[in-house]
Formats: sequence, C-alpha cells, structure tokens
Amino acid sequence: MLRPHFLAAALLACTCALPARAAVLPDDRADVLYHRYEGGGVTIDGPSVLVRKKFAEKYSVSANYYVDMVSSASIDVVTTASPYEEQRDQASLGFDMLNGKTQYSVSLTGSDENDYTASTASFDISQDLFGDLTNVSLGFSRGWDEVRKRGDREFEEPVDRRSYRLGLTQIVTPTLMMGLAYETITDEGFLNNPYRSVRYLDPDSPAGFAYQPEVYPRTRTSNAASLNARYFLPYRAALSGEYRWFTDTWGIDANTVRLGYTHPVGPRWVLEGGYRWYDQSAADFYSDLFPRRDFQNFLARDKELSTFTSHMLSLGATYELPSFGWRFLQRSTVNLFYDRIRFEYDDFRDVRAGGTPGTEPLYGFDANVFRLFVSGWF
Repeated sequence: MLRPHFLAAALLACTCALPARAAVLPDDRADVLYHRYEGGGVTIDGPSVLVRKKFAEKYSVSANYYVDMVSSASIDVVTTASPYEEQRDQASLGFDMLNGKTQYSVSLTGSDENDYTASTASFDISQDLFGDLTNVSLGFSRGWDEVRKRGDREFEEPVDRRSYRLGLTQIVTPTLMMGLAYETITDEGFLNNPYRSVRYLDPDSPAGFAYQPEVYPRTRTSNAASLNARYFLPYRAALSGEYRWFTDTWGIDANTVRLGYTHPVGPRWVLEGGYRWYDQSAADFYSDLFPRRDFQNFLARDKELSTFTSHMLSLGATYELPSFGWRFLQRSTVNLFYDRIRFEYDDFRDVRAGGTPGTEPLYGFDANVFRLFVSGWF
C-alpha cells in the first residue's frame, strides 16, 4: 500500500517552494520525468509524462500520467511481514480558464494499486488585484478512496477526504515577492494501514513482546499555514525561503523550514541548491512499546506518527538545449535534481537489534532521491 506520505513529497518536492502563481495560463509545455527514491529498505521509481496546451487564448488543458514501482523491505515490513513489490498508476486531467483577471481551474485525478484506489476532484479560483500586484486564491478538493487488503477479498473500507485552501501572493517590491497560504484537510473513514501492527510487552513471548493490529480514529482534521518569499538578485539569481506550520487533531505538531538559491551560469545553465528542516511531535496514541495488549482505544506504531526530525540537502542543474531547428519546439531543457534526506526518530526503536524491549537503539536512515526530466516548450 503506497499512500501519499513523506516519500511522495520527497519525490515531487522542488528545491524550495514558490509563492502562488498569478492569474496566468500555464505555458504550452511537455515534461517527461524519471524519478527514483532509495532509503530505509524501500525503492520507488518510475516515469511520468505531463503535457499542457493552451487554445483560444483563454483556455488550457493538461494531462499527466505517473507510475510508482515499489519494492519494500522496510523495517516495518521485515519485522512483522514479508518484503513485497507493487505498482501504483496515477492519471490526471486539468482544465484552466482565464476570464480577465480571474482564473478558474478544475482537475480530476485517479490512482490505483492492488490494495488502494483514490479519486480526487479539485476546483481553484484566483484573482489578480491592485494593478496585478496582489493575487488571491481559493480552492477545494474532494477525495474518495477505497482501502483493500491483500489476501482478504472481503476487506474493503472507504475514506472521504476534503481540502479547503486560501492563498495570497503579493509583489512587495520589483525584487521581492511573498506569499501566504492556509489549508484545512478533513479525513473520515479507515485511516490506518491494514498491515501495520503495534507491539506490547508480553512476558510469555520469547522476545519479551508481541504484536497486535493498529487501531486509529476514523476522523482527522489537519490545519497548515505557510509563509514563503522569493527575492530576485542581480545577475538573474534568486533566494527563496518558506516556513510551514502544521497541526492536527491527533496531536501532531510540525514545523518546516526551507531555504533555496538559484544561480544562472552562462546563457544555458541554471544551478540550484537548497536545504529543508522538518520536525514533528508524535500522535497522542503513538507508542513504540505499549505496556500490555489493548492498552487504550487507539494504538499506533507507524514511525511517521512518531517524534522525528529530517534534514534534506538538494542540488539541481538545468541545461537549455541548443535549437534543433524544429518549428514546433520553441526551446527545451534537461533537468537533474538530487536530494539527500536524513531521518532521525526520537521514539521509534530498531527491534532488529534485539535486547531488552524498550532499550533497543533508536532508528534512523538516509534516503536518496533522483529526478531527471526533459522539458519542451511549443
């Protein structure tokens, strides 16, 4: 089961987030991507194709196809189950309409894997104000997911997801742009992973502990706010930064800080570098080791609900290819990005090391993310 979580974010994250866009239709452009994630016993890779096209000066359509091929022997898998392989396919369609200073956007996204299906519909509207120096945006998404379980044909649970978004972008000076964003997400349904287990002390077990299935609340509300900025330097360089705050009804509080720098080299090269720091507290019902079976109503040992910190260093390079003399192709680029991520868990222990339960070494791992893509404007 490959749900949206930190892996997907790592694969798709740019070096540093930018303020929200103004009411301008996307360029006519095609991107072909290969991505690969390696870390913590998990490998994810696959291709993606994205095409955008304007017509009649005020409309734009887009289509995207994305594939994740997963091979997992993570610590969660090897301690309570068997390594597995699966494939996730995702397709999306989008439509944009520009009406004066107002832009309307709708999109439909669907993804499928052998034990999880997700469908999402989104609507966004943005408006330029005050001489195009200010942009205000509103958005809403509705998701319908279905959770299944390998080996159990009768297991089928729904999940309902809703997202409400508000954004503000301001051109402060000719060289400084800033943005504010706020989002509320509500989830209802089967929200845990049917394969995960918690461990509890069991004096009758040779290991000193035993496992039972996780139990999560069936509702969750999350709130996030962010402040970002981009400062344009001479010689076409730019500094960017973002702070993001997150909290939810499960007791998780998180903070993210991003810093980025973009530097052109000659007429064809652009180099990028960035750093991201992330820190979160644990969910109220999380524990690495419970005192006994059925200790409380809700039980979790997913390390992504524990207290942990991550550090990410990013490097990227873009090269603008020479003109091929093709009339339909205005310009094209080759882009390569690399992220190195370190995850450090404060209350999730590596049971593979053995020893007295609750005294095993704390877990941590490094991950590498590669993204190679070719972009063409037409």
